[in-house]
Amino acid sequence: MKNDNTTKTTRRRAKSSKIDWTRFDAMTDAQRHRAALNDPDARPLTEDDLRRMKRTPQVRIIRRALGISQEDFAARYHIPIGTLRDWEQGRVEPDQAARAYLTVIARDPDAVRKALSPAGPPRR
Repeated sequence: MKNDNTTKTTRRRAKSSKIDWTRFDAMTDAQRHRAALNDPDARPLTEDDLRRMKRTPQVRIIRRALGISQEDFAARYHIPIGTLRDWEQGRVEPDQAARAYLTVIARDPDAVRKALSPAGPPRR
């Protein structure tokens, strides 16, 4: 005889936050900005910081702009699917050559696809 109650599901309670957000919520935007500037661990980036930082092409944004799946993007542009997933999930950053390749794909995806497509029989 089967008992329907043998596999009950229990809901987990959300962990209560150790941070009291009421003080933060009561602050104005100017006060929040001032507090962030005074916190040495959470300072906003300056213009110099942004200029110094390297920009990495966002492969997920490129792929979504093309409207294709990870599998299709990997196959079309000859990128191992595991590598693509690592890039998209932030586990690994593309090296300099891969960043250049992603930039070219972003700017002219059809030209890259055409260049990578198998050529017909060789001409004599």
